[in-house]
Amino acid sequence: MTVFAPDSLELNRKLPLWYQVSQSLRASILGRPATAPLRLPTEEQLAAHYGVSVLTMRQALKELEIEGLITRHRRRGTFICPAVRPGGPVRLLGSVDTIVAQQSGEETTLLDHGPVPVPAELAEHFPGLGEVVRFLRLRRDRTTGEAANCAENLVRPEIADLFDPSALERWPMTKVLRDIAGVAVGRIANTVQARLADPPVARLLDVPLLSPILHITGVEYDERGRAVDVARIHYRGDRFSFAVSMDALPE
Repeated sequence: MTVFAPDSLELNRKLPLWYQVSQSLRASILGRPATAPLRLPTEEQLAAHYGVSVLTMRQALKELEIEGLITRHRRRGTFICPAVRPGGPVRLLGSVDTIVAQQSGEETTLLDHGPVPVPAELAEHFPGLGEVVRFLRLRRDRTTGEAANCAENLVRPEIADLFDPSALERWPMTKVLRDIAGVAVGRIANTVQARLADPPVARLLDVPLLSPILHITGVEYDERGRAVDVARIHYRGDRFSFAVSMDALPE
């Protein structure tokens, strides 16, 4: 029987391995093509794929089982649930793969793309640039078809030239920049705000004017500290919560 092939992962030894593996596998599952097989490789095969121990792999799989993304059957194997649970919280733990995972649960439509002047409020991120390439996307829940969020990405022109815009209908921008454009993403800085939906956002998200929304501005920096992408994402307030988890450093 054909098995599902998850994406690869570069481990960060400063973060829990099981968490990184679970989030990477989660992103692969949520972003899989409709024709992808549902059966996962064995624990041993997955552990070898990610370069972790079988115990670490079991912990990662347990997390996905609790979330309802997979089911495990004794002597039969592990399978992806055909209908995944929608609307989980946005979780940030400092891993790029976590960012990818949180963006992979919806059906994405690329509404528009092309060069635009650098907005005055974002000029500090693009010093010396007159234009950036703007990508506007609408994400819908895969199960219900409801609008979940709309995302605007402003990308340096020389980087936007490195990928086909249609890739953004399958993968989050972070993954496209890292895995297709070859950008070494060094850091992502997110700012979270509570706002009221203005007319364009209300229309895209199909909510009443002045409805509460969660607005996230995310700036992606390369390993040299240069901003390569600024994302402005509006989440429907009735569909998302925001959680931050921080581990205390030993004294």
